[in-house]
Amino acid sequence: MADLQQVVHQFLLERKPAMNLPETKHKDSVNEEIDPSAIFYSGHLYLNGQRVRWEPQERRMQQLLGINSEKAAKVLAALGNKQRLDILRSVLNEPLSGSELVDRLNMGTTGQLYHHLKALLGADLLVQEPGGKYAFPSHRCLPLLLLLASVGDLLDTSDYIDMMETRNNAGMYLGTQQDFDMHHLLWAVVENSILEHKAGQCSEVDIFLHGDGSVTITDNGRGIPVGALPDTDIPVVQSILTDVDRFNSNAPFQVPGAEKGISIAVVNALSLKLTVEIRRDGKIFRQEYRHGVPQSGLMTVGISNESGTSVTFMPEHDLFGVGFDRSRLDLRKNELTTAYPSLSINIHD
Repeated sequence: MADLQQVVHQFLLERKPAMNLPETKHKDSVNEEIDPSAIFYSGHLYLNGQRVRWEPQERRMQQLLGINSEKAAKVLAALGNKQRLDILRSVLNEPLSGSELVDRLNMGTTGQLYHHLKALLGADLLVQEPGGKYAFPSHRCLPLLLLLASVGDLLDTSDYIDMMETRNNAGMYLGTQQDFDMHHLLWAVVENSILEHKAGQCSEVDIFLHGDGSVTITDNGRGIPVGALPDTDIPVVQSILTDVDRFNSNAPFQVPGAEKGISIAVVNALSLKLTVEIRRDGKIFRQEYRHGVPQSGLMTVGISNESGTSVTFMPEHDLFGVGFDRSRLDLRKNELTTAYPSLSINIHD
């Protein structure tokens, strides 16, 4: 190990001028003292037929935290528009004319496009080539790609912002009555099991009322998918439970008088805590949420030859006052069993 460290140390010394590595203090001839509070980055790509390469660079924590906030805000504001980001992403692949951008991005009018082009040209985030086409300046590529990479790691936070907005606008999902009815959340979860039943994959639903005010709905369907979304490490089930906009457009459960339907993501957003347990592929998976935010990754917690989904949630105390009413549950259960005679629904105290 000492010989290997010596070789690496000698290699770094020889490469230091070309790589523009930061100066470091040495404890001895073998070991280096490296400042952990720094970000190192480099990269290369083919841009419009040319290979662009950046030598390794460094930004220390003091530099990052000491950045000019006013100027940084202006840069982010210049990029803080979906259409502007779409323009930059498009011209990164190839230079495009104004009409080509309008067609590709479905902007409708050239006036709308040129409003954004003006801002991007002024910020040196876009250049216009002699032929009139717009291209991305090569010296800006690495910073933008690094920014997109960082944003990619933060994309899930947008779902959590949506969850907060859902809680703040609960009336859009639960109606305008003074007291919100927590029973709607329960039946919205049951509705997902009914959809499985309609698909021929679920024959039994059990509802367990717990002493702490929470409730569990479990079925013997296929189980919510647990695989990762394409090009991410986010499980499908997490996306279903947190992406309010994507999965609420066709939400199966609608409260009379409400503007929007209730998906299971809305149930998650309006719950103090929620736990999902999935039985599929010979395993048992579990994930816990609080105010709609995952408290862990999707964990494998056991093995099982069964399949199905169990959702346990506690309605948010600040939104719902009264607990579940057994007589109301029994009434709704009878309505559902009449509508779906081959589906067994059982309620347990």
